[in-house]
Amino acid sequence: MGIFKVAIIIPAFNESHTIQNVVKEVSKYGTPIVVDDGSIDETSEIACKYGAKVVTHNTNLGYDNALSSGFLKAKEIGSEIAITFDADGQHDSKMIQSYLKYLDDGYDLICGNRKNKQRFGEIIFGLFTSIVYGIKDPLCGMKGYKMTLYNKLGHFDSYNSVGTELALFSIKNKFTFKELDLSTSLREDNPRFADLFGGNYRIFRSLILSLIYIKKI
Repeated sequence: MGIFKVAIIIPAFNESHTIQNVVKEVSKYGTPIVVDDGSIDETSEIACKYGAKVVTHNTNLGYDNALSSGFLKAKEIGSEIAITFDADGQHDSKMIQSYLKYLDDGYDLICGNRKNKQRFGEIIFGLFTSIVYGIKDPLCGMKGYKMTLYNKLGHFDSYNSVGTELALFSIKNKFTFKELDLSTSLREDNPRFADLFGGNYRIFRSLILSLIYIKKI
């Protein structure tokens, strides 16, 4: 698959310490699209310097809006594949090669399955979706999508789904998917979903709204 057809979408908020290495590593596999979600550090400048296409939010709009902007940019540049990837250095870029292999083999969606979940809400969400959809870790930030999935739904997110709406839509509508086990590194600073209570609240809210918003075509 040509490198110009693969977009690596990286939502970033104040990730100047890690974004250089992340952009350099993922550039081996596709076009990095860094969505600077209102950072007050040099995230944008560094990402641009090392060859990423940068989309900038003037204010912090949140994880889902950052991913939505990244998908819009991926569509604009004609990408056929989009892989979401965290900016904090937790993901192993070498796994992208495995994602691309399975997507090239005909799967529509690749989902990472982390060994360690950070929050109680993630465990509950994963148990629910494992039973209902057959996916163990929908909240993993590293997923691979055929852009045909995005075109079918018409958007990436509509209810602040913590990055799960497009994946659950795809699985509910019987598109093919595969889960790959991931090892992740611990980040040194605070997690992107704020404090423990706030993070779990967002996750449980997303779970409930998924019952309402995930539709069949």
